[in-house]
Amino acid sequence: MPFNQNPDFLSEMIQHLQVHLGEAYYTECSPQWREIDYVPSHNKFYLICGGDGWLRIDGKDYQPVPGQLVHMPAHVLQSYSAVNDRPYAKYWCHFTATMGGMDLFQWLDAPYILDVPASRMDHLKSLFGELVDLYQDRSYLARIREKAILLEIVACFLTESNTHLRFMPGRLGDIERLKQIEAFINDHLSEALTLEQLAKHVHLHPNYLVRYFNKHFAVSPLKYLSSKRMQKAKSLLGSTDLPVKEIAERVGYPDTNHFAKAFRKEASCSPTEYRLRAGRS
Repeated sequence: MPFNQNPDFLSEMIQHLQVHLGEAYYTECSPQWREIDYVPSHNKFYLICGGDGWLRIDGKDYQPVPGQLVHMPAHVLQSYSAVNDRPYAKYWCHFTATMGGMDLFQWLDAPYILDVPASRMDHLKSLFGELVDLYQDRSYLARIREKAILLEIVACFLTESNTHLRFMPGRLGDIERLKQIEAFINDHLSEALTLEQLAKHVHLHPNYLVRYFNKHFAVSPLKYLSSKRMQKAKSLLGSTDLPVKEIAERVGYPDTNHFAKAFRKEASCSPTEYRLRAGRS
């Protein structure tokens, strides 16, 4: 399934994406740079700047050249080495990128090697250079900034990979289940939907469904349901002239006061104020 035909639940998952930098350096690797058949627990990016090297990722050999960005995913068998006396120059980093309890790249079948357009190479080098500097700076502000830079590098990688991205074949069962959950919730937003009803619809025990949601969305099923209700309410407030009472009923709040309190907690304003901000009168 192409990644760019993503269902709505993927956007919900991406909202909980967390990145953590393990280390980042610029290195000119010597002929001794070598490791064979290991499985890392982290992802790696290599931005190749010069020289010659060899990689094996999941049984396939590569010889990345300057101007290419390499992604070596976590939990995949891999090897690497230099191939001659020319220093193999690269920016590199180790990192994790997780959504709920899963690695982002356990969902995505992304290319391992990307040709970086010449127009973007200087920008990417600048990002990696800043990431290296931030890694050396142990201040708390550097920790905040390095997350922002790492996210931008991940975004650049996904942007350049976009036409090639696919969901991992092993995730298709989860995708179908999540699509079922999403459709069932969207079809029953106006009802007093319970955890037991939702679990029964997807043939899961309620306790397992809670763990399943925490794994994929980092929230409980009922909190996810509440979030979907508020999204629908915002859409109706911003695009229709329906009375607030009717909107409340459409998203499962027969008590308008209860709806207003829940909405204010979510949006930091009342439904009427939100409508005004959205340009409705």
